[in-house]
Amino acid sequence: MALFRIARRTHLTPAEAWRRLTDWERHGDSVPLTRIIVRTPPPTGVGTVFVARTGLGPVGFDDPMEITRWQPPTVDTPGVCRLEKRGRAITGWAEIEVGGSGPGSYVIWREELRVRGLPRALDGMTERAGRMVFGRAVKVLLRDQPC
Repeated sequence: MALFRIARRTHLTPAEAWRRLTDWERHGDSVPLTRIIVRTPPPTGVGTVFVARTGLGPVGFDDPMEITRWQPPTVDTPGVCRLEKRGRAITGWAEIEVGGSGPGSYVIWREELRVRGLPRALDGMTERAGRMVFGRAVKVLLRDQPC
């Protein structure tokens, strides 16, 4: 399994950073050839299931995920969301932590990713690709948006 960590600071409040990072459909805006389909009704919380469909036309794969921890940030504690990846092709987990730190907030994205059928010798490549893809996703999700 490839384990990686992404850390960012933002001028956004913890509540706004959390809102943007847990807007699941928007994740597809930053990951090439991917769209997100939320399978459960709102509000988001433990038990929410969504699928990242990556591919072109009929060729692709699904990455189903379920939220197993949902703790939005408060004034005193950071927010933590844990996702369990339950697909045939992709397994592992991701945790998104958002907290206050001086002006703005910090984000820590931790992920353990396994691509079934891929030899362990390629875990380093999987780690670098994951850090690049999800680092870009965090950047896009947190950047200023037009009103």
